[in-house]
Amino acid sequence: MTNYDESKVPTFKLPDALTTFDGDKIGTAQEWNEIRRPELYSFFETQVYGKVPEKLDISGTKVLERSGNALNGKATRRQVQLTFNHKGQILSFVILLYLPKNVDKAPIFLGYNFFGNHTVSTDTDIIVPKAWTRNSESLGITDHTPSESARGVRSNRWPIEKLIDAGHGLATIYYGEVAPDRDDYEDGVQPLLYGDGQNKPKPDEWGKIAAWAWGYGRALDYLENQADIDASRIVVFGHSRLGKAALWAGATDARFAGVISNDSGCGGAALSKRKFGETIGKINASFPLWFCENFKNYNNNEEALPVDQHELLALIAPRPLYVASAVDDRWADPRGEFLSAYYATEVFALFGINGIGSKEMPKPNAPVGSTVSYHIRTGKHDVTDYDWEQYIIWADAWVK
Repeated sequence: MTNYDESKVPTFKLPDALTTFDGDKIGTAQEWNEIRRPELYSFFETQVYGKVPEKLDISGTKVLERSGNALNGKATRRQVQLTFNHKGQILSFVILLYLPKNVDKAPIFLGYNFFGNHTVSTDTDIIVPKAWTRNSESLGITDHTPSESARGVRSNRWPIEKLIDAGHGLATIYYGEVAPDRDDYEDGVQPLLYGDGQNKPKPDEWGKIAAWAWGYGRALDYLENQADIDASRIVVFGHSRLGKAALWAGATDARFAGVISNDSGCGGAALSKRKFGETIGKINASFPLWFCENFKNYNNNEEALPVDQHELLALIAPRPLYVASAVDDRWADPRGEFLSAYYATEVFALFGINGIGSKEMPKPNAPVGSTVSYHIRTGKHDVTDYDWEQYIIWADAWVK
């Protein structure tokens, strides 16, 4: 049974982010960076998300399309293919990039989309990803339906003109090109790094979430070297399962200037030990390849987990962090997401950074915090204009 009753949340002891596994207290930012952070990171890497077996760099970059007059003249647009080649195997994915024309070096929001680059806008010049049909059935679109029927069907989640008008750029990638969201490891990036005779990652190697996080990092490799982008203000954004990937990307790569988790829930921002809504056992049963195999040791066994998700958020310190929830998204445990941000704040405080100052959950549509911020909005599991409005305000204030 799924628990949606706050009174039935079990009593649990939350791991102290500032106490090492050996019981030593951490009192300074230096001790955090040199002692506590490495051991926490290692645990999440080998027991939750899985480690990337070896480095895999971009082997080729190709601009597939470019326009200096996109969005009625407000923006430039380019579509760039990144290619990776390892032992004769090739992977490619395409970054769709919009930049405001009136900004010399634009800050960027980088985020995956679920159904193909062509679904984020009605812009007819957006190239349809070759792999887009892998997830199209979730939209009620069959493989035999012309791709044009899907153009713009997720534009409600991507207010591109609003971002451009605010002086921000957007870079987005179809996540299915990096690692198809299916229950197999037959394609995507992971097979490129298999050893001889290997047909799936080892128990401590990367699940799909870590693969998507890897893709965020390789997109950053490209973006940070572009003269028209402010490399010091690239924020990684993700919704739902991709919010989990954004958090892990932020934890693994300190080059990201800020991190946004939108409704990321279990295995993302929500505290696991609350067992509210989706649980570790449920998520590993429904999506067995998202996390590394070792994470299954904690199915219906959250008590044995020596970490919790507030410590994942703490790995992002001292960089800005935004966690967001939705009132009707009980499956993702909004209160658990809020408490995770609250308990992570003490680590940010080591760096002299303010975050969530009160354990009292804010009212809907009333953001709280500063460098670490949180809001819960009215509505369902989604990304809305309200969410983006808050992210723009936060990024302008705190992502420097």
